[in-house]
Amino acid sequence: MHRLTVVQLLPALHSGGVERSTLEIAQALVRAGHRAVVVSAGGRLVEPLLASGAEHLTLDVGRKSLLTLRLVPALRRLFDELGADIVHARSRLPAWLAWHALRGLPAARRPRFVTTVHGLNSPGRYSAVMTYGERVICVSRTVHDYVLRHYPATDPGKLRTIPRGIDASQFPRRPPGDPAARAWALSEVPALRGAGPLLLLPGRGTRLKGHHDGLRLLAALRAQGGDARLWLPGAREPGREDYLRELEAEAARLGLAESVAFTPPTTRIAEAYAASDLVLQLSRKPEAFGRTVLEALSVGRPLLGWDHGGVGELLRELQPAGAAVPFDEAALALQAARLLAQPPTLPARIPYTLQSMQDSTLKVYAELRR
Repeated sequence: MHRLTVVQLLPALHSGGVERSTLEIAQALVRAGHRAVVVSAGGRLVEPLLASGAEHLTLDVGRKSLLTLRLVPALRRLFDELGADIVHARSRLPAWLAWHALRGLPAARRPRFVTTVHGLNSPGRYSAVMTYGERVICVSRTVHDYVLRHYPATDPGKLRTIPRGIDASQFPRRPPGDPAARAWALSEVPALRGAGPLLLLPGRGTRLKGHHDGLRLLAALRAQGGDARLWLPGAREPGREDYLRELEAEAARLGLAESVAFTPPTTRIAEAYAASDLVLQLSRKPEAFGRTVLEALSVGRPLLGWDHGGVGELLRELQPAGAAVPFDEAALALQAARLLAQPPTLPARIPYTLQSMQDSTLKVYAELRR
């Protein structure tokens, strides 16, 4: 087996889907006997990255400044000294830096270039660099189609659709109304106590996550009778205080102050899914992929979300009753009531696994092996 040296580039290693995928591929590379190097400005995920056997080199490749272009020669030397076989860029600015660095290397010593399109970035010349890879990984069919629609000059033959995946062992199936999970949730967030159903809308404290839609949905369900509650883990986070006050004011205006809980993110999200009766994914902006859909369904909880982007793509395939016409609040309330009254049959297994994503990515690297 030829031992590959793969260098992944991204802005930082704090948290998020791009960062998680970077770690997952680094782990798969090490496990397969390859060398995995990550270049970023650092962050809290450096420690688990190093623990996996991968390497980290600190360069601020995500800083949006003309001064960042000074990193091109350093990257060129780095790729050469490492003997890199593959350079894999996961974000636009690092991709531009890598592309310029690679162009300055002799063809015989030039690593192969791979990009992953993780998001539905605004189309234009700046974003176009994500199509410059010799292989372009798309994290969903939604992203694949988006790339070809906005960058029609892209050779479709170099696109590889590799959906993100989950480790089902981290999201084991739990029985409906799991008493242990509910007891844990109530001990963590006493405001969730009530006789009615518990709705869960996980997501960071940004308007794009659809928290206002979740509040209006809760108001509609409570207006029909019953004691529905809503938990929004992640809505309360540092730097988002103004937005949180806005949400709290809206909850009070709707008469929901005692029926909703805005909390920091929870490290026990699988337990939070298990405690709930219905999971919501109401992002106002179409997402490239719908990891929340997979996680909730794996635990055995139905999900309700706007039928657009990667969330709609997964719902149409795995749980069609949860796909709601975007921004039709009346229809959303009807679907929520229906899902709560008669939970749908959920897939026995989730086809999009972490192992499959890792294996497929390593196959892409193998395609380009010198």
